[in-house]
Amino acid sequence: MSAEGRVEPCSEAQAKQSGRVEAADDHVDASHRHNEPDRSGTDDGTSGVLEQVQREEARENKKLPHFTVKQRSHAPGTGTCKRKKYLPKSFSRSPKVCTYRHRGRQEEEPRGPGPFYFIGGGNGAEIVSSYCESKGWKRIYSTHRDDFTLKWCQTKSPVNDCNFRAGEQLVYQIPNNKVLTTKIGLLSSLREYERVCCKVKHGQGLRRLQMEEFTPTTFRMDVRAEREAFFAQQEGVSTKDRHMWICKPTGLNQGRGIFLLKNQEDVTAFRQKLQHMEDRRASRKIYHRQPQAFVVQHYIHNPLLLKGRKFDVRSYLLIACTAPYMVFFRHGYVRLTCDLYDPSSSNLSAHLTNQYMQKKNPLYSQLKEDTVWSMESFNAYVNDSFQVAKGLPGDWVMGTFAKRMQQIMAHCFLAVKSKLHSQLGYFDLIGCDFLIDEHFKVWLLEMNCNPALHTNCEVLKEVIPNIVVETLDLTQEIFNKCRLRQKIFPLASQSEFVLLYNEVSLPDSTLAPRKSNKDCDVPQKGNKRTQKAEPRQPKSE
Repeated sequence: MSAEGRVEPCSEAQAKQSGRVEAADDHVDASHRHNEPDRSGTDDGTSGVLEQVQREEARENKKLPHFTVKQRSHAPGTGTCKRKKYLPKSFSRSPKVCTYRHRGRQEEEPRGPGPFYFIGGGNGAEIVSSYCESKGWKRIYSTHRDDFTLKWCQTKSPVNDCNFRAGEQLVYQIPNNKVLTTKIGLLSSLREYERVCCKVKHGQGLRRLQMEEFTPTTFRMDVRAEREAFFAQQEGVSTKDRHMWICKPTGLNQGRGIFLLKNQEDVTAFRQKLQHMEDRRASRKIYHRQPQAFVVQHYIHNPLLLKGRKFDVRSYLLIACTAPYMVFFRHGYVRLTCDLYDPSSSNLSAHLTNQYMQKKNPLYSQLKEDTVWSMESFNAYVNDSFQVAKGLPGDWVMGTFAKRMQQIMAHCFLAVKSKLHSQLGYFDLIGCDFLIDEHFKVWLLEMNCNPALHTNCEVLKEVIPNIVVETLDLTQEIFNKCRLRQKIFPLASQSEFVLLYNEVSLPDSTLAPRKSNKDCDVPQKGNKRTQKAEPRQPKSE
């Protein structure tokens, strides 16, 4: 029999979350209890010679491991039932504290005035936790508590949205960011935005980007017309003129599920696989789980190489506030492959640059530090190796390339701006991957929610913590100023992030729209006097 100690602040869902069992009701289903394993190894005391009635009664009141069940008692003068919950011996009797198991050790659940923060998952957890602890915040572990100030979760769940109180809490990841951060979501949003923009006349000197200027040709395999169009196109292509295609599942990251279509045999096998999936789906009357949707994208076979190796650039789009919208750009780092680039290689790690894939290379431990470059190192290499040979302007990486990335990211944001859930307190940090071809054309590969925030090499140890800290600083400053109805500009916490878009009026002492924003038609609202002025450049530029 476990000790009886009633704990008010710990709900039954909280106890279940941490792996403990509570009595949700004294009328527990007998069959459910019969199927539950008995971890105590004790008998319920029922003898085989007892009467049938006694056996049934004993079965109904069988002692489950680690807790006891008592009958309901009526609260005096209320006529309502009070349900008593009892906890195992490992629980504290104190009404102010209950414990949760976290990474193999018991952690106390704090109470009091707070402020509190919750972290779900390990991505960036140490950096966020250190940041919050430095401010005197207390970490909570129950997923069902709603008295948090900041909630940082690497996976979205309905609970995050349900318990959210706009204007009072900060929640990482906009609930429906999939319209921007999945392959199909981004593709559909850009196509729809382009159709709308074609019907709108722009002012003189303003021009929006076309998808073909920054995204490789892409087909959706979950849309019959596009699927058939792609396979029909491949049938009439000669071996000499055939292009390589890369097939990506829409909802996965880290290179999982990706494969290449190099020849007609690969295309035929892929077509048969899709047909088999379609037949299986049609044969079932009820299909509970939709099959993984794919996109097929033209493979850029002539990428710019760094020391003979393929690379891409990870940059960041910060939506620091959604009501009003405040959107920023920040440089990240360069990711390189371990092996020299060989377009005919069947090894995916030669084609995909992310760390998850490179770790599979047997030489990764020796080459780890050389698989990630800082933007400064990249800029210096381009200056030394290509500036004269290709006729590039000085510091092409930090100048022309940076502005092009900003244009593309702002365009993608505007494509989804009207779709995103906008409430004060939602914010998001999105990883954007760009590839440069041998002609120095910039291509957007994809946008990722919950970008990797690990620090497993020296460059990442320098870059990632600064990104996370400034993300939280900017988000909190804007959030608090909005709550208190204060002027948002100037932003004291803005350092490396560059403002791309905002929906608030700019005070006289700050910038009107930058030239790079004007080029991609990214309006920053302000009064006429502010827009006509020639204000000073901000420190972030």
